[in-house]
Amino acid sequence: MRFVVSALFLFVLFSYTDAYDPLDPNGNVTIKWDIVSWTPDGYVAVVTMNNFQMYRHIMSPGWTLGWTWAKKEVIWSMNGAQTTEQGDCSKFKGNVPHCCKKTPTVVDLLPGVPYNQQFTNCCKGGVLPAWGQDPQAAVSAFQVSVGLAGTSNKTVKLPKNFTLLGPGPGYTCGPAKVVPSTTFLTPDRRRKTQALMTWNVTCTYSQFLARKNPNCCVSFSSFYNETITPCPTCSCGCQNKNNCVKGGSKVLKMKGLNTPRKDNAPLLQCTHHMCPVRVHWHVKLNYKDYWRVKVSITNFNYRMNYTVWSLVVQHPNLNNVTQVFSFDYKPLVPYESINDTGMFYGMKFYNDLLMEAGPFGNVQSEVLLRKDKDTFTFKQGWAFPRKVYFNGDECMLPPPDTYPFLPNSAHQHLFSVLTYIAAMLIFLLLNLW
Repeated sequence: MRFVVSALFLFVLFSYTDAYDPLDPNGNVTIKWDIVSWTPDGYVAVVTMNNFQMYRHIMSPGWTLGWTWAKKEVIWSMNGAQTTEQGDCSKFKGNVPHCCKKTPTVVDLLPGVPYNQQFTNCCKGGVLPAWGQDPQAAVSAFQVSVGLAGTSNKTVKLPKNFTLLGPGPGYTCGPAKVVPSTTFLTPDRRRKTQALMTWNVTCTYSQFLARKNPNCCVSFSSFYNETITPCPTCSCGCQNKNNCVKGGSKVLKMKGLNTPRKDNAPLLQCTHHMCPVRVHWHVKLNYKDYWRVKVSITNFNYRMNYTVWSLVVQHPNLNNVTQVFSFDYKPLVPYESINDTGMFYGMKFYNDLLMEAGPFGNVQSEVLLRKDKDTFTFKQGWAFPRKVYFNGDECMLPPPDTYPFLPNSAHQHLFSVLTYIAAMLIFLLLNLW
């Protein structure tokens, strides 16, 4: 019995810790259902999805939302989204529902759909930017008319078993919970209206559930050491080692090389780390009061480009960022007393798209930081970040003992003295000869 209780405790503990992100402790995707009117056999609801994650967005091909009906509900119609399957609606005569499945799967509509199918904040192909990057765009919504359902607050049964793909696995959704009804302002902002009933569903992300291996790695270099610290070997697993593409291969000349597959299987450039993305941090220059870093992001996947990408770095000196030259930058302060984390992302219409692997598959910027005299030092790898995230997933860092360290000043001084003595001896011997 004691063993069973301990195992259950550990399972619950790890379930919560896996979905907890210390750099974004309050990050989640909240799905809100607002019933706005009753119908003869059900209701009309507005479903709003808010991405409250600071740096993790949902990229193309977009989100997929699913649930299980509590009774025998059907979806009569939808605006701003659609179900992927209609299901068996053979028992209906005349007016056929949009979906009769017990477990509907809903996706966003693509841009450019007819106006009569659209809804506010819809039709972005399921792409949902992060709240910290673009809060106005971090929302998606659709309208759904539900039939064979309850027609009052007491008879409506909440859907259950919510699932969210964004676009792949990783999200875990809690149960729907009734909350105070949402209030809305009329267009003239002079009158408030209220939803007839509202419930929320909260979904959190776990990288552990999303994939077995990291999706990116980090390499280091510096001006004061010739050593380049590469990404660790097989940082992202070597399961794609046999299907990778070598430089100069004939495969690179084939048509459709950059076309994504339905299963999102990558086509990687052959590297020792076998990661789709590598982040390189180069300590470039040292001034009296400042120091400069060059950050480069390289894509090694021929079938994937990254729209609205983001890079999160944790480093003690990010509390004194003076200038970021080619990226946009925003400090992240999950804990008010600590300012050591920042988010870099592309400038709109300039470098917010990281292209597929190849000559254009990289973006880079330099960062100027002001030294903190109380804590600044180049010793012991201090100039390198503690954590790096790309598109919300933590990257594999090299082991700390491989970082480019400062040369030993004592050895340098001894070498200089010995060189001077040798030169003087040679000079004296030449004169005596």
